Amino acid sequence: MDDWPIIFSYTRAQAIADGVLIDVTAHAAEVGFKVPTVVTDHLYNSNVVPPAGLEGEGQSIEGRLHDLLFRALIAASRNGTGDRAEFDVLFLMAPGRWDTVHVVAAIGPGDQREPVMTIMLPEDD
Repeated sequence: MDDWPIIFSYTRAQAIADGVLIDVTAHAAEVGFKVPTVVTDHLYNSNVVPPAGLEGEGQSIEGRLHDLLFRALIAASRNGTGDRAEFDVLFLMAPGRWDTVHVVAAIGPGDQREPVMTIMLPEDD
């Protein structure tokens, strides 16, 4: 198989440059992650970015991202040696309405075969 011609490849770096993956490595390091970390644009835009109307509710991208990353860290630490952890996060979606969002964190090889973390919705996998 090593001699098969590559028809198309799409690297993690290209996905980050295109905005398909959102690099949150600096924020992830603040909560304890030691590997480059991204969040899919689907999860980021549908849940991390606060919906309109929550300006007076104390919601911010930074706070919601911190909550997501902290829950991911707890789930990963409980997972032991596995390469995937699943967990739920509560997000305020409208005044007084919280949604439980099921999330997957997976560690795998990056573009240079280094360990990297991807945090996503199950359908993003």
